[in-house]
Amino acid sequence: MQLPLQITFRNIPPSEAIEARIREKLAKLEQVYDRITSCRVVLEAPHSHKHKGKIYAVHIDITVPEGEVVVSHTSGDKHQHEDAYVAIRDAFNAARRQLENYSRKQRGDVKYHMEAPHGTVIELVPEQEYGRIRSADGREIYFHKNSLVNEKYEKLTVGSDVRFVEASGDDGPQASTVHLMAKHANE
Repeated sequence: MQLPLQITFRNIPPSEAIEARIREKLAKLEQVYDRITSCRVVLEAPHSHKHKGKIYAVHIDITVPEGEVVVSHTSGDKHQHEDAYVAIRDAFNAARRQLENYSRKQRGDVKYHMEAPHGTVIELVPEQEYGRIRSADGREIYFHKNSLVNEKYEKLTVGSDVRFVEASGDDGPQASTVHLMAKHANE
């Protein structure tokens, strides 16, 4: 980076630990896109609620050759953003996605949207709220009930056809989102 990182704290006292976390997150961004010329980060606690803690907002302004990446991560009333570190993580994740897209455009790469893979539910463990999907290529993919989109876990049965988005988990492949494809005829 050509210019030093600028960190501003608004409505909260400066913190060396938070500054260190921001520097760590910026270092990871520089691994995604190594042509960052400057970065300004503002951490603020704009709202103070009587029944809730402060909801942190993070603003990131990254200057890159021929452009700028701006993230204004104000989370409304997301309770997880009562933790400054979570708000910082989410804002830098958004910045990473924007930098990846910017980098792709600079290289002239085209982003293709592939159809989500499909599979069949082969196992449900209701007491622990998870299950497994057998993908079309025969692999087993773990999913948690929170991965289901617009459907209740209790509606799934072994044999349900689903579409899913695969991600890497700590213990192997897992589905980050699961969509039920069709209802069974005997329901």
